[in-house]
Amino acid sequence: MTTPPGLLAVIDMQHVFADPAGPWAAPRYPEAAAGVRRLLPAFAHRTVFTRFVAPAHPAGAWQAYYDRWPFALQPPDAGLWRLTDEFADRAEVVLDAPTFGKWTPELAARTAPHGRLVLTGVSTDCCVLSTALPAADAGIEVLVVADACAGADDDSHTRALQLLDLYRPLIRVTTVTELLGR
Repeated sequence: MTTPPGLLAVIDMQHVFADPAGPWAAPRYPEAAAGVRRLLPAFAHRTVFTRFVAPAHPAGAWQAYYDRWPFALQPPDAGLWRLTDEFADRAEVVLDAPTFGKWTPELAARTAPHGRLVLTGVSTDCCVLSTALPAADAGIEVLVVADACAGADDDSHTRALQLLDLYRPLIRVTTVTELLGR
């Protein structure tokens, strides 16, 4: 196994997306989690986990969003926002954001020394996509690991990967095996 360059960002591997009975379930969450687990050893202390959390007071268009999803208006320490158990103990760095995109100043600062951002997590068609595009605009090489991501459904996952791949060479879609050099 090679040691791939870059910072690994594990996007939103939280209970709210893992619960198959929940309204925001990513049906292939277990497969994405397996891909993330395979990558973690190669990135050692170059890993950041993110969490989507609700804002205390939604503003603008977010008001209509939370009118549609009122169950989600819970504080950051609520159980639905916790990282799933398999990742909670492995997360040395956790960055919270009340937005789909996780390309925050904090993530940008952590990525800058590496020059490459490796994205995994959920959902491909929302938070992964919304993180990849502004990172690429900032001049960061972005790799999206297809088999370490999951979408709202299989079709949305596939379409998001196809869309992301249109941004080559700024964004490249890869797999766990390709990234690890096996």
